[in-house]
Amino acid sequence: MSMNIAIDGPAGAGKSTIAKSLARKLGFVYVDTGAMYRAMACYFLQNGIAAEDEQSVSGACGEAVVTIAYENGEQQVFLNGENVSGLIRTEEVSHTTSKISVYPAVRKQLVELQQKLASDTDVIMDGRDIGTCVLPNAQVKIFLTASSAVRAKRRYDELLARGESCELNEIEQDIIERDERDMSREVSPLKQADDAVFVDTSYMSVEQVVETLLSIYEEKCCK
Repeated sequence: MSMNIAIDGPAGAGKSTIAKSLARKLGFVYVDTGAMYRAMACYFLQNGIAAEDEQSVSGACGEAVVTIAYENGEQQVFLNGENVSGLIRTEEVSHTTSKISVYPAVRKQLVELQQKLASDTDVIMDGRDIGTCVLPNAQVKIFLTASSAVRAKRRYDELLARGESCELNEIEQDIIERDERDMSREVSPLKQADDAVFVDTSYMSVEQVVETLLSIYEEKCCK
């Protein structure tokens, strides 16, 4: 039986960074579900399909084939055979992803792929609804969060490092609005699973968070 670790939480909580580090330490496969949704969003942007048009988005889902592969231990995301890993981290893609990820057709297509990956592989998977919907039977569930101000500053620093111009206040407002959309959406809203461990990373280093999660994993699985 495969071992599954589910890490949920809002945008900017550090889920991907933490999950990647934890996966390396445990020898698990890391699955960045957010990147898969971003690849779908990339398809709609490339083909001029408005994110607000649920009917058109749902109808085009079947044309966007998202797959993942691992090269040198790093996840690579492919859209219809093209590696789009370097194209999916823009603010435009982020905005579109937040909108299309609420649609049942989009979620159904990607959740099926995610569940298949986890059924026969030891995985660490992060997202918004992993512990509640995608992997409800995961042996370890974490809800990772941080204040909106801390998450905005992290995103601000990340964008500046890439040479992109941005405004801290605008980023925080976008994060607050995205949280509201994620928590209030009808399908698979963002929420803490009943059996998930709550971890606030606001004043913790990456190393401290990883060590905290390792302790949680050992307590639950290595007794």
